[in-house]
Amino acid sequence: MIVTGGENVYSGEVEAVIYQHPAVRETAVFGIPDPQWGELVMACVVLKPGATVGVDELIAHCRRFLAGYKIPRRIEFSPGELPKSGSGKILKRALRERFWVHQERAVS
Repeated sequence: MIVTGGENVYSGEVEAVIYQHPAVRETAVFGIPDPQWGELVMACVVLKPGATVGVDELIAHCRRFLAGYKIPRRIEFSPGELPKSGSGKILKRALRERFWVHQERAVS
């Protein structure tokens, strides 16, 4: 769960909306530190081969289905697969680590 500005955002809900976009092959949504809001919603996205979509188009897609505070404030596109465990589950911890180096989680 991501806590942004005192609001709870469930990553699975945001991921489900992003997966609805026809260009998206896989995605992971997680919180990154923000001094004002505690955490911001971030998405890492892998596109289907040959597909193209911009950040603005993906955000517009999310706006149609999600409340404003649930929309990713940052989206990064990954050129390859997202890191996965042996059972095939996306390792959000591995994606999130670089943002939380030398940071303490402001909410618990």
